[in-house]
Amino acid sequence: MQLPTKTLLALLPYFLRVSSLASGTGTTTRYWDCCKPSCAWPGKTTLLAGSNPVTTCDISDNPLTDYNVASGCSGGDAYMCSNESPWAVSDDLAYGYAAVNIAGGSEDSWCCACYELTFTSGSVAGKKMIVQATNTGGDLGSNQFDISMPGGGVGIFNGCTTEWGAPSSGWGAQYGGISSRSDCDSFPAALQAGCYWRFDWFESCDNPTVSFTQVACPAAITKNSGCTRADDSSAPAAASASGSAATVSSSTIAAVVASSSSSETPVATSATQDVAISSAPVSKEVISSTAAAVETATTTPLVYYSSLTYSQAPASTSSAALASTSAAGGDDACEL
Repeated sequence: MQLPTKTLLALLPYFLRVSSLASGTGTTTRYWDCCKPSCAWPGKTTLLAGSNPVTTCDISDNPLTDYNVASGCSGGDAYMCSNESPWAVSDDLAYGYAAVNIAGGSEDSWCCACYELTFTSGSVAGKKMIVQATNTGGDLGSNQFDISMPGGGVGIFNGCTTEWGAPSSGWGAQYGGISSRSDCDSFPAALQAGCYWRFDWFESCDNPTVSFTQVACPAAITKNSGCTRADDSSAPAAASASGSAATVSSSTIAAVVASSSSSETPVATSATQDVAISSAPVSKEVISSTAAAVETATTTPLVYYSSLTYSQAPASTSSAALASTSAAGGDDACEL
């Protein structure tokens, strides 16, 4: 089926949006400096109406509503909130937050964006973690995720001594933090669960490598941070959070294409394929063409689904948002 030029031109912005979603391979580190995160400042990126920059807390871990309060690491009263600690969702999935540096991007493109990390080295290889970018590290390399975890080391800055009474160089080593689970026992109660997470779910892994892709933020993550990007719904839902699949036939899709000619809703389709679409609704619809997976944004109420399977293999899949990128296996980077 050949689409008219008008429809193809209408689709162009959505092809560009899909290709702009970040994905690739990268590295991880860990930190917990207690400072106000960079993405907590106003104006870093365009936010969803009613959303706000990353929430910060006062010295008693109470949320602040003034987003212009200076960081506790520079004489102010704003600190990292304890609920930026990571937590296990299941044996193979965790949620959390990170300082981020994405190749070719900037704070405007990554602040409050979420990334699904698939660990590719060490004993956590194959596990997934969805992190929201709440901070930017000036000392981070390209495609580096500095995962927030209590006791992970303060790094360059230390607000933990002021906020929580930690030792002058933070808990444990300045870079890397504590070395045993029992060290968490003496932590403030609000930080203990996140500290134990490192030695339990994360298996004390030391900077494992990852493959990553940008995804829509789970509600549980944005509930803590208070921050949702205006373009968050244009990212696919995390595959690991998808539900069971339901099948939509090519005739159904063809009907949508037909109706789009009058409603000016841009859709790409194939008349020869059946598409199995997972049941994880967000806000738009992803369907297939014979050559590529295409995200279509519409002004009519459609449903977005995150993953596609084909009754026959397509010639190619070019959507960066749906591409599966895996890193080569490396040496075991975990100290068990």
